[in-house]
Amino acid sequence: MKAIFIAYNQAYGDEIVELLDEYGQRGFTQWIDIQGRGGDKGEPHYGNHAWPTQNYAILTFVPEDSKAEDLLKALAKKDEAFPDLGLRAFCWTVDKMV
Repeated sequence: MKAIFIAYNQAYGDEIVELLDEYGQRGFTQWIDIQGRGGDKGEPHYGNHAWPTQNYAILTFVPEDSKAEDLLKALAKKDEAFPDLGLRAFCWTVDKMV
């Protein structure tokens, strides 16, 4: 099982949830209106007058490793298509779950 944390620009709106649906990934937890700044060259997302955009984030647990890989590839493709928006996904192996 894999845990995937996805942080993305609010401009994606529902696209990321729709992508999860497309890959049959029903369960997730979503946070909205998150402030942050990209580590490389990303612009700040503070939700204020100078930096008005904000981010969203999703945490999802994918039972099949191959399904997680496919989802990560789809997220990478979306990020490559719109690199200025900002999208990052991090994947961990889940050893135990209750």
